[in-house]
Amino acid sequence: MTLLLTARFGGVHLNNVSPAGVLPAHEIERLIAEGRIIGGRPDASITHNVQPASLDLTLGPVAYRLQASFLPQSDTVNNRLTDLVMYELNLEKGAILEKGAVYLIPLNENLRLPADIRGKTNPKSSTGRLDVFTRVITDNCARFEEIAPGYFGGLYLEVVPRSFTIKVKMGQRLNQLRLVRTPEGENGGKSPDGPSGASRQITGAELLRLYESQRLLFNNDGQFIDTDFHVRSGDGLLMSVDLARSESGAIGYMAKKNSHVIDLEKISHYDADDFWETLHPPRNGRLILEPEEFYIFASKERIRIPLDCAAEMVEFDAGSGELRTHYAGFFDPGFGYGGKGEVAGTKAVLEVRPHDVPFIIEDGQILFKMKYERMSSPSAIWYGTELGSNYHDQTLRLAKQFRK
Repeated sequence: MTLLLTARFGGVHLNNVSPAGVLPAHEIERLIAEGRIIGGRPDASITHNVQPASLDLTLGPVAYRLQASFLPQSDTVNNRLTDLVMYELNLEKGAILEKGAVYLIPLNENLRLPADIRGKTNPKSSTGRLDVFTRVITDNCARFEEIAPGYFGGLYLEVVPRSFTIKVKMGQRLNQLRLVRTPEGENGGKSPDGPSGASRQITGAELLRLYESQRLLFNNDGQFIDTDFHVRSGDGLLMSVDLARSESGAIGYMAKKNSHVIDLEKISHYDADDFWETLHPPRNGRLILEPEEFYIFASKERIRIPLDCAAEMVEFDAGSGELRTHYAGFFDPGFGYGGKGEVAGTKAVLEVRPHDVPFIIEDGQILFKMKYERMSSPSAIWYGTELGSNYHDQTLRLAKQFRK
């Protein structure tokens, strides 16, 4: 038996094997210092965009209006753009992105990842709540949002405003990057979808132990949900939608079809009634969702993410209904938990779009799943008031551009 001794100084592990898992803030900062993550301007630091377990990505100075979305496959993004660009927009002073149009924006950040580190991207919370569909692509890639281990090159963001026309500006942050170290030899370090050891997902009996020891779910009264029902899927916590009466009287919002431009720079600026129809508790506990409409709901459960974990919101079951149940899926360490476990959970917000046919949802219906992953080491910072996090104490909450 081999004994591995680990010392930690300032968050840096001193051993022969770098720990696998999602990289916390101090490891992301180290990659920046080593030139593995490079900003757009030599005089501009990007360390202020580091979150507890992710890095906010920033828009570059130009946007391309495209004929259609695409994946570069075995080619570079720039080569594929040659016959797809309709026109360019200068983002230095801000530009309008029209609802329903497809844009591609080169991001300011470039990557030179080590061979054992891969990346995954997701929209930031405010991006998803505005129904702005965004996906990152890279050179020679065949999948959206996934960045291969050892990737060397630029990042490009596809942006499709779905419900609202928006105004964006260079430097704004619509997406975030999470980096994961994969153990050497597991899946060849190439696939994010391999066995739990490679993906660092917490499943099965380990998930049940974590659920009970860290009390991961609370109800609306602040009581721990001590039944193991939510863990029975084996690979994540089952989460449901709350259609019961809230303090405000609203149980959700539906985007209005015709509204003004939303300037992403303006925080707590817009009146929600100009852009959203407020939904109230249905009499029979059931609500009919209309095809291709966009809805905002809250989870019935309050969730906690300990400091040595990160989480991702995923579909519960593709066969459970023709609807998309989320856009922004990252949950940083400390969400609903605090620095020492003092917070009794925070609700998750759901972005829902039904497809093809009307779809009935009921109060307490399971709509999504929360998958937990191990951090390579506990995060020294956490999602909450200390960082000025926008949604650390949310219930049912629209994007930060709207007045509370």
